[in-house]
Amino acid sequence: MAVRPYWKGYLKLSLVTCAVTLSPATTEGSRVKFHTINRKTGDRIYTRYQDAESHRTVEQDDQVKAYEKGEDDYVLLEDDELDAVKLDSVRTIDVDEFVEADTIEWVYYDSPYFVVPADDVGAEAFTVIREARAKSDVVGISRLVLGNRERAVMLQPWDNGIILWTLRYGDEVRDEDEYFKSVRDEKPDAKMMSMVKKLIDDRTTNWSEAMVKDPVQDKLLDIIKAKQSTRKKPRAKAEEDTETAAPSNVIDLMAALKKSLEGKPGKPRKAH
Repeated sequence: MAVRPYWKGYLKLSLVTCAVTLSPATTEGSRVKFHTINRKTGDRIYTRYQDAESHRTVEQDDQVKAYEKGEDDYVLLEDDELDAVKLDSVRTIDVDEFVEADTIEWVYYDSPYFVVPADDVGAEAFTVIREARAKSDVVGISRLVLGNRERAVMLQPWDNGIILWTLRYGDEVRDEDEYFKSVRDEKPDAKMMSMVKKLIDDRTTNWSEAMVKDPVQDKLLDIIKAKQSTRKKPRAKAEEDTETAAPSNVIDLMAALKKSLEGKPGKPRKAH
C-alpha cells in the first residue's frame, strides 16, 4: 500500500514545470523497534537536554546551535543567520545541470525517493521531462531541502516515474586511495585465476529479494511472541564447544579453491 507523500512541490526544467510528490523508496517500518523502560516502574524513559555543568534541564527556547572553535569556546549561530544561507525556494526542484548516468560513483548515493506527478494536470510535463532524460542517458542534478537540511540530489528516470537520490557531499566521501594504496598491485597466478573464475561461474544465480532478507528480525519476533504468550525467558542457545580448535590463520589458497570447486551439497545452482 502506498504511503502518504513525504514532500510536495514542483519539478522544474527550464520553463517546464509540474507539481510532484516525493515518497521514500525504502522503509524501516517492519523492523523491530525498542523503547527504553525503567525496569523498576515499567515506565518509558525519555531523553532531555541538560546543562553540562549544572545538570539542569535546558528549555527549548534556551537551546542554540554553536560551532566549537576551541576547547569550551563556541561561536553561537542564531536561527536567522542559518536561514540566510538556505535555499531561496524549498518547494522547487530546479534541474539546471545534467551528467552522464554512469559518472557518479555509488558511494555518493544516500537515500532514494519515488517522484511522481501530484495531479493529472502536470502528468504530461512530467512525462516529457522523464522521457527526455531517458533518451539522453543522463541524470539531473539539483538541490532540495529535506528534513530541514539542504541536500544535493540526483534525478534518474525509473520505469514510469523518477527516482530521486539524495547525494552525500564531497567532504562526506573518503578518498579510497588512502585505503587501497597499501594493497599490492601484482598479477595473480593464472591457474588460481582460472579456478576462481570457475568458482564464480558455478555460484552465479538469479537475483532474489531473499538474498537481502534479515534473519535477525524473524528471530527477534519469535522471542517477542514467546514472551507474550508464556512470559518466560527464552531458553539460552546452547554454548558452542569451547574445546573446538580455533581455525588457523594460515590458509593454503590453492587448497581452499580446490575444495570450493568440489561438488558440495547446498551449492547454489547456476542460473540459465
